[in-house]
Amino acid sequence: MELKEIQNLIKFVAKTGVSEVQLELGDVKLTIKTQDGVVQQVVSAPVVEALPVTAAPVAPAAPVAPAAPAAVTETAPSEDEGLITIKSPIIGTFYRRPSPDKPNFVEAGSVVNEGDVLCVVEAMKLFNEIESEISGTIVKVLVDDASPVEFDQPLFVIDPS
Repeated sequence: MELKEIQNLIKFVAKTGVSEVQLELGDVKLTIKTQDGVVQQVVSAPVVEALPVTAAPVAPAAPVAPAAPAAVTETAPSEDEGLITIKSPIIGTFYRRPSPDKPNFVEAGSVVNEGDVLCVVEAMKLFNEIESEISGTIVKVLVDDASPVEFDQPLFVIDPS
């Protein structure tokens, strides 16, 4: 968050007469409190420490949100003509399996039907199942397990034939 955005937010809070506003954007937490017309702000950012690398990421058990439909687009005409790319409908962390002790939902070569779960994308501690909107064979998995994904980022390539 830029300094200008914080200043604008402080002005907005002062004008509205709200007594307290808390905002969390990623690793930055911002609290703005007003008391007798005086605006106080508290900004905290995480302390970055070197952590040892773990062998396998552990996904915390959390409720699974209703399945989010995966964005489906056809790839540009080339040697991969007829293939469909499944894209992420949300921003979050991509997981190939429901939990660390379970097998992956799909692998390259897996046959999937419409409605089958392809992966899970965690966003704000909610695990959203991403379902296939088409039937076909997984040609390629484009994202590594436990990697961050952006909205509309390609996740899988499927051959619908």
